[in-house]
Amino acid sequence: MSAMDRIDLSQLRVLVVDDEADIRLGLTRLLSTLGIQATQAADGREALAAFQNQDWDLVLTDLMMPGMTGAELLREIKKDFPDTAVVLLTGFGSVQVAVQCLQDGAAHFLTKPFDNEDVLSITQRIGCQLLARRCGSSADVPMVAEDSATRKMLDLVRRVAPRQVPVLLEGESGVGKEVVARALHRWSSVADLGFNAVNCAALSDTLLESELFGHIRGSFTGADRDRAGVFAEAKGGTVFLDEVASMSPAFQGKLLRVLQEKVVRPVGSDHDVPVEFRLIAATNRDLEAMVKTGDFREDLYFRLKVMPIHLPPLRERRADILPLALHFLLREAQVCLGPEAQPPEFSSEAIDRLLEYSWPGNVRELENTIMRAMIICGGDRIQPHHLGLETSSWSCSSASEDDPMDYAEAKRRSVERFQREFIERALERTQGNVSQAAMECGLTRAAFQKILKQLGIDRSRFS
Repeated sequence: MSAMDRIDLSQLRVLVVDDEADIRLGLTRLLSTLGIQATQAADGREALAAFQNQDWDLVLTDLMMPGMTGAELLREIKKDFPDTAVVLLTGFGSVQVAVQCLQDGAAHFLTKPFDNEDVLSITQRIGCQLLARRCGSSADVPMVAEDSATRKMLDLVRRVAPRQVPVLLEGESGVGKEVVARALHRWSSVADLGFNAVNCAALSDTLLESELFGHIRGSFTGADRDRAGVFAEAKGGTVFLDEVASMSPAFQGKLLRVLQEKVVRPVGSDHDVPVEFRLIAATNRDLEAMVKTGDFREDLYFRLKVMPIHLPPLRERRADILPLALHFLLREAQVCLGPEAQPPEFSSEAIDRLLEYSWPGNVRELENTIMRAMIICGGDRIQPHHLGLETSSWSCSSASEDDPMDYAEAKRRSVERFQREFIERALERTQGNVSQAAMECGLTRAAFQKILKQLGIDRSRFS
């Protein structure tokens, strides 16, 4: 089973367009086997009218229809809805027409009578790409919400976004706090204004004060001109302060004054400057605990946490792992192999490894893992050892408090994982040649084949 087979396509919005009712019905029933509840349109005009009610991820349309052809419908869709994928179906297999439609932006072209498996395969591939890229941020990290925990969090984000209240994003490093902050801004009433992000942990108090409050010329060495500062430059837009827990107590007091009085005093100036902004702060530390120890000001804490939002770690939103992995895989394939290249697939064993790993580095670690796998793989299938997760994956996921494991079982699983990776690497090097792989491993052919059988490894996958 591939990664695409495991992604929930029920959220995919598909429109089937054909002037023949039996074909529309047949296609919608076929798509329902993937969990897709498709909507029907009898012609191009009806299809365009359907876009008035909602956006569509994918349109499957006949090419030869009365009134408006599929080619004309394609051009209309791409003009106003460029992100919608269009697949054309026709009983007239004209190469010239197909080429023209592809040039006009069609995602694929199938001739009638089409094979059901081809329709399902193409819909599944395109659908997975669309879902993985849906709601992506400017930082190119998608707002994947397949898991119920993520959906619950995003529902809260959508409700909070239009309200001009301070938001505190809480979560471990790498969970995507800036991605959520950008979503808050994008769904807010100030989305047409600027989004200004500052990593507080990367700057000293002096530099942070200059960055946020601005400075006047000559106020310190290197200040050769006046600078307004992030709060003043926001002009009603969003200011995102990442890792606010790293601020010193002295600077916390200065920030508190800005939040209370909505004025800043640039470094070196003796005059306050009024500012207007929407504040989003983020932390990977427990600010409430820091308040109790005296490391964070209580009054500032309550100013920041008017609307706290907790971002669950990746290990608690496992249904998001494969959609995120697929997004990163497609993106890296375009970068490494070119936009027209076919990306490699995840082997079933690689999928299991992705799902069972604990991801202590969260989404950021997953992104780096897929990037590394793309570089190392060099073929059409990503295997577990390409992921580089072998050293800690079993211990984090299998020996949890909820599922205790004794020493013998832990050892058995660890040995089995070592055997699988060792054998698969040998088969990959020898392109599935069992005799050569056995020789490289220092095993007899019979012993090597016995291990293959025990582990259920199909050597043909490496040929």
